[in-house]
Amino acid sequence: IQNASASRGWSQKDRKKSPEIIDCIAKLMRHETAGDPMTSLKWTHKTTAKIAEKLRIEVSANTVSRLLRKMGYSLKVNHKQLARVSKTPPADRNAQFIHIGKLRKSCAEEGRPIISIDTKKKEAIGQFKNDGTAWNREPIAVNDHDFLSDAIDKAVPYGIYDVEANCGTVSVGNSKDTAEFAVDSIEKWLINEGESRYKGIKKLAILADGGGSNGSNNRLWKHMLQKQLANRHGLTITVAHYPPGASKWNPIEHRLFSEISKNWKGKPLDSYETVLNYLNTITTQSGLKVQAHRITRVYETGIKVTDEEMQALNISYDEKFPKWNYTIFPS
Repeated sequence: IQNASASRGWSQKDRKKSPEIIDCIAKLMRHETAGDPMTSLKWTHKTTAKIAEKLRIEVSANTVSRLLRKMGYSLKVNHKQLARVSKTPPADRNAQFIHIGKLRKSCAEEGRPIISIDTKKKEAIGQFKNDGTAWNREPIAVNDHDFLSDAIDKAVPYGIYDVEANCGTVSVGNSKDTAEFAVDSIEKWLINEGESRYKGIKKLAILADGGGSNGSNNRLWKHMLQKQLANRHGLTITVAHYPPGASKWNPIEHRLFSEISKNWKGKPLDSYETVLNYLNTITTQSGLKVQAHRITRVYETGIKVTDEEMQALNISYDEKFPKWNYTIFPS
């Protein structure tokens, strides 16, 4: 209290009242306090002006702010520290990570390609604000509201990251994020890069999230892998899905998508040419190379795969976790 009352900028009147003020603030904060029991940090979301208003003592909001800091309070933002509550037992999650680790190791030792896939956040094309800062002489003027009705279009970036080669490919669509779109993107990678990088490629391993266009329960995803990749290109495809709530460990998230966000931060994505330019010019110290291209095909949603088509799949499911791990062979 003595240290608080001796702070610069306090009036003599405030200094005399500081013990009384602290006592009143402590009573008001009894039910307005949050904190971390491990670090003894405390914080409140009630503004200093509202606290000053409720005090029966005449005091300024700045004085309340100074006293709160002396009492151990500080302004805080939400921290993403709580893990998603999952129905998957921790032992199964751990076992699946061990399985994926063994798959990656075997692919590296045998020289087999293994790719990590996912859809990045959809981006509105137009003069919209893009989070982050960038070096400019003048700030870039953008729309004062992010109304999607003002957007030229909506880009759907689907990423493929070659784990061993440290190379990324991004297919930028303007339709729906469907299983057909996902498999089309993988096939384009295979034709443009995979077949030249891995001569005589006959096997392909895929790391994917558990949901979305390449989800473990997506019947169209398995059907298109069989029809478009396994049968057409004679590939044996091994797929391993990350458990629910564990997609952030998918290599594409921190090897490719994070670099994309950094490369175009603070810059409005005003056209598809701008999007492709930022994707194709990504460079990192680790030597990451990225190629990007447009996919203009319009994809339909709600396509059903019949039970007969599912039974026709030449697929082998893993014994321990068949939902997450399976291999599709050419028919």
